[in-house]
Amino acid sequence: MTRSARRTRRMSQVTGAGAAALLALSACSSDSDPSAKPGSSAPDKLSGEVTVFAAASLKESFTTLGKEFEKAHPGTKVTFNFGGSDTLAASITGGAPADVFASASPGTMKIVTDAKGNAGEPATFVRNQLEIATLPGNPDRLSALKDLTNPDLKVVLCDKAVPCGAAAQKALDAGKLKLTPVSYEEDVKSALNKVVLKEADAAVVYKTDVKAAGGKVEGVDFPESADAINDYPITLLKDSENAGTAKAFIALVRSAEGQKVLTEAGFLQP
Repeated sequence: MTRSARRTRRMSQVTGAGAAALLALSACSSDSDPSAKPGSSAPDKLSGEVTVFAAASLKESFTTLGKEFEKAHPGTKVTFNFGGSDTLAASITGGAPADVFASASPGTMKIVTDAKGNAGEPATFVRNQLEIATLPGNPDRLSALKDLTNPDLKVVLCDKAVPCGAAAQKALDAGKLKLTPVSYEEDVKSALNKVVLKEADAAVVYKTDVKAAGGKVEGVDFPESADAINDYPITLLKDSENAGTAKAFIALVRSAEGQKVLTEAGFLQP
């Protein structure tokens, strides 16, 4: 065999090996790409159940996002436990199984991260502002936070240990007001429901809850609420048994699509 022929044969072998390596690399890239088209090999396909503990004020938005997540990832299921952030934090630190915690305040999130640890730093994904919820038509002509100090009115607040209660107290302090409610409720939905059922004339809740209630209540803005805006952090819990799928749900919440659902519900951008 001539030198030229040997060189041509060697180049052909190298080219063939390079092409094979490139094909193998492409196959790997396709397998690992979470955005790979349906039908391609996807060993990291999401599956299984994710349990999300979330503040009561997130109920409507997160329920919507949970359905969207399940639709986008067949074989997954998102189960929610909504309630007061302080109660949820106590449940998690007490050993209740959960994958994700979304709190209505950094303070209640810190209870969990300090006691239980987490797989990553909590991230603020939305903010929320207070509003007065009163009966449709505003029969008591409420126009300011100080109006709630009228002793003839039945006013309810969230418990002071709950983020919406702590925020309400901040707002009252900002206005140098003292208010004695007829009851302190365990979460924001319970406070709102007192007005819906006409067991109270007004409640200090979040704007998102007033919006979610539709025509069942009427909202009244007050300037002191600007001094009591709550940050909402979310995190993956250390003991998650389905971390991959849980991370994907958190990613949806923080994505443009998730933010659209949340802002339409009345939440503020972080």
